[in-house]
Amino acid sequence: MFTTGQTAFAAIFAICFIVIIFFSYRKDKKLHAKNYKGVKWVGLLFIAFVIILLFIKHFLKY
Repeated sequence: MFTTGQTAFAAIFAICFIVIIFFSYRKDKKLHAKNYKGVKWVGLLFIAFVIILLFIKHFLKY
């Protein structure tokens, strides 16, 4: 399906991408902590809302 070159390129690209994202996140960690204080709660509330909707859908099934 994939040639050896394509597989090697994909692996190297994925590793480099992950390393760059990791170092970028570490560099901006303090800035993110300052600007996005309540984001965790918004995410948790969104996940809880989706779970509640799934429960309602399950229990109202005929």
